[in-house]
Amino acid sequence: MTDAPAHGRDTGPPSTSGLLHGEQPAADDPAGAAGHRDHPPRMGFFTDTSVCIGCKACEVACKEWNAIPEDGLELTGMSYDNTQGLSASTWRHVAFIEQRKPLGGQQPGTGHGAHGGRDGGAEGVDVFAAAGRLGETSASSPGPGATAPAPDAAGDTPPGAPTGEISPLAPDGRTELRWLMASDVCKHCTHAGCLDVCPTGSLFRTEFGTVVVQEDICNGCGYCVPACPYGVIDQRKEDGRAWKCTLCYDRLGEGMEPACAKACPTDSIQFGPVDELRERAASRVAQLHAAGVPDARLYGADPDDGVGGDGAFFLLLDEPETYGLPPDPVVPTRDLPSMWRHAAAAAGAMAVGVAACFLGRRR
Repeated sequence: MTDAPAHGRDTGPPSTSGLLHGEQPAADDPAGAAGHRDHPPRMGFFTDTSVCIGCKACEVACKEWNAIPEDGLELTGMSYDNTQGLSASTWRHVAFIEQRKPLGGQQPGTGHGAHGGRDGGAEGVDVFAAAGRLGETSASSPGPGATAPAPDAAGDTPPGAPTGEISPLAPDGRTELRWLMASDVCKHCTHAGCLDVCPTGSLFRTEFGTVVVQEDICNGCGYCVPACPYGVIDQRKEDGRAWKCTLCYDRLGEGMEPACAKACPTDSIQFGPVDELRERAASRVAQLHAAGVPDARLYGADPDDGVGGDGAFFLLLDEPETYGLPPDPVVPTRDLPSMWRHAAAAAGAMAVGVAACFLGRRR
């Protein structure tokens, strides 16, 4: 890890500290606001959950590259999700959400192309037709929780028989049980509350616009934990230090993509300049809407949201709450400047009052 830049901590809205006189950073330029000059473009993640197959390759690659300790293989009661959520020892988390909801009228040719070719087209992989790609299971392959059809008097299972109360057959032969799979990660916010409250400079903004924790500087105060609107940052019980995704800062410096994106077999996790990813994501949402998926939406891509837009944003197929994400995240420290102004005004009024009382008593 490199030392944090002198002006690396955020103070609410982007500050102009570290810039030349008269210069103003772009509204969506966190690296420039932190004092980095002539820096590379802002880098981040676009996670397209519509093509996530729940393989957890990203989780494994993240742990291996960053030497993150194993955090348990216990049955959690949450489908095939053994990690439950992001933590100090889980920087990538693949959620498995089971729903009794049919996916509906998707048309073929809405995939990403060969190996997630990102521009789609009729030649692409049909991510909706293959059983299990989005968690929809066929009658011949009932999904988790489905019960097998009851055999008839001859001991044979009748074709097309219902698969039980958990996964009844849809009219077209598919079951109504679907899985929503999504690989979650630190959002690397434009306005990061964790940076605002860190007293040691352990958290700093990199030249790529990402947010990194220097664990050797962290004093374990824990202020950053409640300051994160997404509940991403966590402390390890052994020493109390905070840990989270660094977007593989060491790999970025060498011109390499993060380990999780490198390992993703379907290109559900896409890495690149944030501006390019937002354009690609908007195109993908339009493609899914045209294919009959009206619930497709972007989460965290809006620069005007409560955190100034995320450096890691997502295409979701349902409401954010379904994935355990806050519907309207707001950086907790956004009101700090006005709070300090009100406190200063109150202190000034109190000083004037005390002075008036003192002068009145003297008279």
